[in-house]
Amino acid sequence: MMRLIYLAYQIYCFFIRPVTLGVRVVLIRDNQVLLVRQTYVPSWFVRGGGVKRGETLEGAARREIREEVGAEIRSLSLMGAYSHFSDWKSDHNIVFISHDFTIHAKKDREIAEARFFPLDNLPKTLYSGHRRRLEEYRAEVKRSQGDALNLSRGAAGFSPFGDW
Repeated sequence: MMRLIYLAYQIYCFFIRPVTLGVRVVLIRDNQVLLVRQTYVPSWFVRGGGVKRGETLEGAARREIREEVGAEIRSLSLMGAYSHFSDWKSDHNIVFISHDFTIHAKKDREIAEARFFPLDNLPKTLYSGHRRRLEEYRAEVKRSQGDALNLSRGAAGFSPFGDW
């Protein structure tokens, strides 16, 4: 049923050419990231979804994660804003990151499976845009660790990502 709904949505996008706004939340714990496999698309994804009318970006991020994987987020930081133009739509996603969250068991009809993967061993079927975001995250963590080492030796460091 979900695949049929997804197909209908693709047909809608072909004719309407919508502009969409969504959120994604990268949940990191012990150098692992929580990814989901949806029931209607055969790939792994960073979880998120659409922003509802009258909803803040942060509110949408917290709602989507709570509804789909049962996570309560204590702290949330902005990672970036990204655009993607394919499938006949202009798709814009605000990506957040959290290291401080609790997951309560939850079943969602959209999610076939949710599990943690090591950041250095991501699944081959991870959606390409999400792979790029996670590679950017890993590169920033590595650079920040180098900056911390340099600071301990007396060198100055700067992170454009702030305190995330």
